[in-house]
Amino acid sequence: MKKIVIVGVGALGSHLVLLGRNWDARIVAVDFDRVESKNVRSQLHTRMGVGRNKAQALQQTMQGLFGLRIDAVPHRLVADNAAVLLEGADVVVDCVDHAETRRLIQRVAAERAIPCLHGALAADGRYARVMWDPDFAVDEGGEGQATCEDGKHLPFVALVAAHLAISLQRFLANGVMNGAHIRPDGVEPV
Repeated sequence: MKKIVIVGVGALGSHLVLLGRNWDARIVAVDFDRVESKNVRSQLHTRMGVGRNKAQALQQTMQGLFGLRIDAVPHRLVADNAAVLLEGADVVVDCVDHAETRRLIQRVAAERAIPCLHGALAADGRYARVMWDPDFAVDEGGEGQATCEDGKHLPFVALVAAHLAISLQRFLANGVMNGAHIRPDGVEPV
């Protein structure tokens, strides 16, 4: 069974877990953040999870709704623990919104020859990328900008998560690494 480590289970990562719930894989969700009321409108988190760690809340949601057991890692991925948290992964999926963390994921995945898929959303909901390393370049800035606070961009978030899921599913099935530049009005394959 393949081990998929998803770092960041907010907007993109939580929906990716939902869409990948039928994969024959061990899913590990890594996130240090807590569910806030505003997250319920755009992420796969419920009002019952408000105040809880996102990875653990998603674990409970997936178990309750679908009987899916995922591993929850309620920690921030940092230089001191990245190697341990990504250990044994067959693929890593980066769904974070922090440039330094993205670079760390890229570096550790490259050092260990772990395929790495990135999902990135623009704060205004007008553009997204789904790309595999080494084609993904980390954008500078943008940290702390709300990409989905009010749920306004939820359909676009779901579209991007679906492209992440399709790309990951193709990779798991046959090793093909497809990506895309995504806008609300169209998709350009990479």
